[in-house]
Amino acid sequence: MAINFDVRRAEPADALDMAKVHVDTWRETYRGLMSDSELDDPGLLEWREKFWTAALTDPRYEKNNVAVALHDNRLIGIAMSGPSSDLPEEPQELYVLYAYASSHGSGVGAALLDAVIRPSAPAVLWVADPNPRAQAFYRKNGFIADGAVKVEDGVRDIRMVRTFQAN
Repeated sequence: MAINFDVRRAEPADALDMAKVHVDTWRETYRGLMSDSELDDPGLLEWREKFWTAALTDPRYEKNNVAVALHDNRLIGIAMSGPSSDLPEEPQELYVLYAYASSHGSGVGAALLDAVIRPSAPAVLWVADPNPRAQAFYRKNGFIADGAVKVEDGVRDIRMVRTFQAN
């Protein structure tokens, strides 16, 4: 599917739109994996807006890379990486990568990933399981499951790692 889109560094003024993308894509992706009460919580959008405002303005997060994808001046995807929280040998962790289902297969996800982590850089991420589409996307981008599993808020996640790849 071809769509025209741009990817750029996120700005504090993007926080509300980023929160909307975050909440909408959670509802698209995690319905059936997360509880409906959590996904339909009326405070979810405000909570995510506070999260993105902090991520884009608080000095504690200055080492993070945050990008947005836009189509027709409307945010359609978000991504954030930063220092690895649990594998020090992998210097970067992909914390967030969400794009609307309507843009899947368009290259938006790959462009966002490349915007926050260099394509040849080693990295780590956690992805919901089951989530075969996302897991296939990450495998296509050099990540492999390393066997680590965690469960948070009732959602099972697997860890995927990408080791250094020479270009």
